[in-house]
Amino acid sequence: MIHRVSVRYALRSLFRHPRRTILSVLGIGIGVAMALFAASWIGGAARMEIKAIVESGTGHLRIVPEKWLEKHENSLRLENWQDAVRAARSLPGTDVVTTRARCNALLAFGNRTAGAEMVGVEPETEKQLNRIVQRANLEGRYLDPNDSGKVVIGRVLAEKLDVELDDELYVTLSGREGMSSAMFVIVGLLKTGTRDIDASFCHVTLETLNNTTGYEGPGEVTLLLKSNELLQECRAGLADRVPQGSAVITWKDINPSFAAGVESDRAFTKILIAIIVIVVALGIASAQLTAIMERRRELAILSALGMKGRQVISLIMLEACVVGLGGALAALLLGGTAAYQLATKGVNLATFMGEDFSFGNILFDPVVHGDFGVWLIWYSLSIAELATIAASLYPAWLAVKTDAAESLRTI
Repeated sequence: MIHRVSVRYALRSLFRHPRRTILSVLGIGIGVAMALFAASWIGGAARMEIKAIVESGTGHLRIVPEKWLEKHENSLRLENWQDAVRAARSLPGTDVVTTRARCNALLAFGNRTAGAEMVGVEPETEKQLNRIVQRANLEGRYLDPNDSGKVVIGRVLAEKLDVELDDELYVTLSGREGMSSAMFVIVGLLKTGTRDIDASFCHVTLETLNNTTGYEGPGEVTLLLKSNELLQECRAGLADRVPQGSAVITWKDINPSFAAGVESDRAFTKILIAIIVIVVALGIASAQLTAIMERRRELAILSALGMKGRQVISLIMLEACVVGLGGALAALLLGGTAAYQLATKGVNLATFMGEDFSFGNILFDPVVHGDFGVWLIWYSLSIAELATIAASLYPAWLAVKTDAAESLRTI
């Protein structure tokens, strides 16, 4: 019975001063809406960044020689690489698997030279995995599986060497028995619009690279997963399947600076949410404290009628929960709408940063789309309720500690 009375009293108290209640709900709603929008933006940016990294040739997972973790040498090759490829392709959650080898090369044409990392690839799977190959403006063509002595280079690299399609490059590489050289015919000039990539891109078939250097097999097996959420699960599963002498690394191991950036963005989001909760809580605490001071006589009468301290606290917390629920709904209306617009239309960073969206050998998308989903509901509810309940703790304590007889005598 007392519980029903408490509910009715709490609701009546909230609607007794509707303007104060509405302002409290709006204050919570605006604060939480800001948190929702920030979480949507940073979450979407992090997803875009990870997608760009893994699809620019890095992959989610990579099988490398065990010594590569210490030496990072391009001359290292996988032992039992066929078993490694089979293990990768049989792993649940795998989307694309490709093999590669790398070699430092000096490209020459006439009296012009340029250094580059020559990458030996499987053309068919490389086109599926690498967004640089997929999205680039290609003059000529990309590699075919049976190409021998053919090369595709970036447009900026071609300008340095002053070469065009069908020109022959004299290439010197560090091979198994020392320096080796060969002539390569240019069949494709790749242009992404980003200078870093166009100045370093140099692809040949894996077979061509190995025939020239004298090495056998690939130096890495790269996997693109169906989702980054499967990263740790697939890494653990693949580590149990690869042959001895091999190691499984993630895109975070290959690009630690980008991984640190993603983690710092997530940490910033948590700090921002904490600041918003504190600011909202302070504002609600002021309103709650004022309401308690105005109702000291009423609370004293309720105590005199037998309402216990824990019931008084429950009463105030119930009011806080109702206000928090209203704030969460307002936040979903404001922040959810903004997050939906961000997720569907996105923000074109080219307006602010120009057209160059590459860092190193990673090609980023110019449009950032925010994160949007069911998580917005529980996110807004948890933040709003946490802020209002935290803000009501001191007013509730003050209400319990107030002497009923003194309040009835002085008011």
